[in-house]
This record gives sequence, C-alpha cells and structure tokens, in this order.
Amino acid sequence: VQLQASGGGLVEAGGSLTLSCAASGRNFKTYAMGWFRKVPGKNREVVAQITWLSGITSYADSVKGRFTISRDNAKNTMYLVMNSLKPEDTGVYYCAADPSGARWHYWGQGTQVTVSS
Repeated sequence: VQLQASGGGLVEAGGSLTLSCAASGRNFKTYAMGWFRKVPGKNREVVAQITWLSGITSYADSVKGRFTISRDNAKNTMYLVMNSLKPEDTGVYYCAADPSGARWHYWGQGTQVTVSS
C-alpha cells in the first residue's frame, strides 16, 4: 500500500486549502484513514480521522468546525478541506491508514502547509 498526499501550499490566514491522499495497492482495504500534522518542536498530532466503510469522523479540538475530512471509496482517496486557516495550522501534514483498527500502519510522504499571518 502506498499513500500519496498532495494539496499543501502557502495561504494567508483565513484562507482555505484542500489536501488529498490517494491510496494505491492491490485490493486496497482499510479500517480507517487519518490526517496528522507535525510542527517543529512538537509531537505529531492527529488532526482528523475517518472510518473507511461507515464514514465516522473525529477531529482534534483545535480544528473542529474549520476542517472537514471525507473519503471517496471508489477512488481510494481521502480529503481534508481546511477553512479559516490560522498560522498555528502550519506544519507538515501526513496521511495514514490503519488497516485493522490497531495502529497507523501506512504513511504518506507529507505535504507542507504554511499559513501566513
């Protein structure tokens, strides 16, 4: 399984970005997928996650009401729509897949999001 994240960039505070994570691999199946971000000097944190079949979502408190996670099962692709971006949202965003509900096993390469004030 390979995950390819894309969509990062530079945006002003208050702006929007949409991240995509395309999964490839024979007969791709997963229990859940998620978005994480890493900021220098801080631990990697989960931003949002979604169960693949039922579409149940959860969000970090810091992004609730601003970010929306979704998936397209037919395209094996997950999205993160980020609105009302803040400078503190700056970081490298990674997508990950949890095949069994046990741990985040597969990781994408990361995409940089920079929000200027």
